[in-house]
Amino acid sequence: MSHTPASVPASGGRARRLLPTVAGAALLTLLLAACGSGGDKIPEDTRAADLGKEDVVSAITKDPALAAKLPAELSTSGVLRVGSAIGVPPIAFSPEDGGDPRGIDIDISEAVARVLGLKIERTKVSGASLITGLSAGRYELGTANLGVTDERKQAVDFVLYNTDGTGFAVRDDSQLKKVDKLSQLCGLKVGTGTGTSYESDLGKASKECEAAGQKPITVSTYSDAAAHFLALRQGHVDLLMTTSSVLRYAATQQPNLRYLNELERKNVGLVVKKGSPLAEPLKEAVDKLIKDGTYKKILTKWQLQDAAVPASAVNPPTKP
Repeated sequence: MSHTPASVPASGGRARRLLPTVAGAALLTLLLAACGSGGDKIPEDTRAADLGKEDVVSAITKDPALAAKLPAELSTSGVLRVGSAIGVPPIAFSPEDGGDPRGIDIDISEAVARVLGLKIERTKVSGASLITGLSAGRYELGTANLGVTDERKQAVDFVLYNTDGTGFAVRDDSQLKKVDKLSQLCGLKVGTGTGTSYESDLGKASKECEAAGQKPITVSTYSDAAAHFLALRQGHVDLLMTTSSVLRYAATQQPNLRYLNELERKNVGLVVKKGSPLAEPLKEAVDKLIKDGTYKKILTKWQLQDAAVPASAVNPPTKP
């Protein structure tokens, strides 16, 4: 994805503590599962604590016509229970000051809730507990930068709000300039998120490498974003393959990390329980935000303008 990098510049090598995050082992859902890690610290932006403080949602008011379309139990309670995977910027992260989570997933979910006249009750969850929680009725809505796939649509319903892509990053000393196809990775060591679609794609590509008489891809998986960045820095892997927006941002704040390119882009959605009557009101709320300009403000805040969609949809196709 051709995102504009986040506006916060690189730190110039000054060490910072890791952004606090929550463990995120994925089931069907997470494009990236991430949490804080001990050990060698990763240098981060010196202004990371201020990232995302700009308020672009508090002025949003309730749309009575859309609120009237809510399921009866939500209209009565006035509370939208949201399960959110909290990982790394610009998707969703815990700020250094210990305040509430920030990120595009946080702003979008807060914005649609305000349009529908609901107050959010947010719980930090992992991918596995997000899906089971939706199915069990513990949450009405889930956020985790979830790419739309046919497999995932069997488990949840998606409400389109964004796009994201498959990205690659290397150390500055790497000779690799661009990844046009996964067959270029034969014989290399690649780091990615545990249980993600990237892990599956790399496994298939590795088998194709062997079938073509080349060395397989050595795939190392991590349920911790900090761990896979550290693995790259220490030379345990040759490159990282994961969400474009995350790698683009990381390259602006971590010294000696170079973002390469994006291989493809996928639609991304908020998720609700399969068959939930909340899907359509959410879709209409996103459309309202697109029309009134709030959506653009949110994407601009997170430097994700190129990830915009022209309109929302329930269970859109995998690719834009």
